[in-house]
Amino acid sequence: MRFVKKVAPWLLPISLLLIWQFFAYFDWISSRVLPAPSDIVTSAIRLVSSGDMFEHIWVSTERALLGLAIGGTIGFIFGILNGVSKVSETIFDSSIQMVRNIPHLALIPLVILWFGIGEQGKIFLIALGVLFPIYLNTFHGIRSVDKQLIEMGKSYGLKKVALFTHIILPGALPSILVGLRYGLGIMWVTLIVAETISAHAGIGYLAMDAREFMQLDVVMLTIILYALLGKLSDWIAKLLEYRFLKWNPSYQK
Repeated sequence: MRFVKKVAPWLLPISLLLIWQFFAYFDWISSRVLPAPSDIVTSAIRLVSSGDMFEHIWVSTERALLGLAIGGTIGFIFGILNGVSKVSETIFDSSIQMVRNIPHLALIPLVILWFGIGEQGKIFLIALGVLFPIYLNTFHGIRSVDKQLIEMGKSYGLKKVALFTHIILPGALPSILVGLRYGLGIMWVTLIVAETISAHAGIGYLAMDAREFMQLDVVMLTIILYALLGKLSDWIAKLLEYRFLKWNPSYQK
């Protein structure tokens, strides 16, 4: 039964790949429209052998994680401040909500004018995209903590710091981790667009370079790489949920 649960999620993707290869083998799908999976695997082996693939993956991952660290930290801090303090919420929340409603990818022309076409602009876009889901979920999680638990903590003599670390933060953690998972998805989407801004390395650069030479198999490979990295980050986020939410009945085996 456990084996079936592990295999079941992969049945549909594998089936689609087999059908895709079957159609490509009999030329029912033109290679100019959609290259065969075998051609994509061949390109992947070539890039791995030359070492180029790992270099581009590392550059993209470094950009993504740096933007996540900056945007996630800012969003987390403001979420906590506005969640525990009415004064802070009054000062900051309205402004944050106004900026949140501006599509961050629409700021690309302005970002280029501010930062040029270097790394700073790409990291800024990723940080901006990640900031808001983590902020909103942190803020909502803290405000959703059961008031009776807080009162019980106070009755046991817990002071502000102890009350926050033992009751408020654990109670808000499920919502915070949901925000992290959502932010990770936005992180990769933003990275895809950001790496089209005159990048000299990274998966986006690899895709743009392949487009110039009509290497559709490499373009498809970059799309698959983004998908795999997104799946990996989501899997890590799930591990964090099970690690830090063992006390929650919903996350117990």
